[in-house]
Amino acid sequence: MTGWQEEIQAAMTDFVTVASLAGKPLGPEDWQVEYLPAPHRPPSAFPRGRMAIYGFWGDGVWLKIGMAGAKSQARYTSQHYFLDSAPSTLAKSLARDARMTTLPDFDPAAPGAWIKTACHRVNILLPAAHGRPLLALLEAFLHARLSPRHER
Repeated sequence: MTGWQEEIQAAMTDFVTVASLAGKPLGPEDWQVEYLPAPHRPPSAFPRGRMAIYGFWGDGVWLKIGMAGAKSQARYTSQHYFLDSAPSTLAKSLARDARMTTLPDFDPAAPGAWIKTACHRVNILLPAAHGRPLLALLEAFLHARLSPRHER
């Protein structure tokens, strides 16, 4: 297991305590973690009855961590790889990031190619029955814990 994977594993172990303090008991059996090492292929579908937190790790840091509710297939599968697919995407953030111009294999006109080849992706899937407030809490916890570069 590599550093980015270990960070997620440790964070999820600690999140059990956070969820419990929030009155939302959660155990390891309640989630599934998918690690997609670089180069990776974006998921082709959103598992039915699930909600997700996804994260992208590249250029030595967490770049983005987001969430997708049970009805957010495009957000989960494709939007972050394209510049104009949604108002806020990883592709758009990277294209505007001056640090990216120092990377020889990064093309600001097609950041999705770099995301797929150079970034690791993690998907944390939870049953939708746990509800959106728990998903939002997990996203906020991971933002605070991992400090992704491209978050507001």
